Amino acid sequence: MTDPKEEKTVVLIKPDGVKRGLIGEIISRIEKRGLKVIALGMIWATKDQIDGHYPKDEKWITRLGEKTKATYEKYGLDIKEELGTDDSKKIGEMVRSWLIDFMTSGPLVKMVIKGIHAVDMVRKLCGNTMPALAEMGTIRGDFSVDSAAAANKNKRAVHNIVHASETPEEAEHELKFWFSPEEIHDYKRAEEDIMF
Repeated sequence: MTDPKEEKTVVLIKPDGVKRGLIGEIISRIEKRGLKVIALGMIWATKDQIDGHYPKDEKWITRLGEKTKATYEKYGLDIKEELGTDDSKKIGEMVRSWLIDFMTSGPLVKMVIKGIHAVDMVRKLCGNTMPALAEMGTIRGDFSVDSAAAANKNKRAVHNIVHASETPEEAEHELKFWFSPEEIHDYKRAEEDIMF
């Protein structure tokens, strides 16, 4: 097990967060939490890059479809009428393609964040991936006004400002996927001796 202080995670500020001028705000919230940015860059991702970023395994895709079906049920919408199917895997594949389109629609900012339980801390800062369920005080709760129901109806991804690795394993994959070792610069923050 990695020392909790050494944990790393990946954050992507999505095209909507970049276009809305939230880069500084997001970095500020991360740093104020006591976490440190050890890699940072802006890119305009290709479809191949985003395709490689999101999992392709059937379980993940099916789960994505099931979450979408749950949104339709919650709002009393007929998923078969809207999307032409009620098969979770096919729906998941559609949503994954919408994510790829969205994530390549503009530049994004990629970051590696390091610190105590970085994966969980950053997920907590970001808030629920569904903006309507994100608590006020979180990045999504404060800045995202999108709706899963509206996104599904318009056959597009939810605009929810940021992506943050969900697990340490996912973070490890994303770190290797998005960053070369030369792009990562560790250092000691001034308050580390006090905090730890």
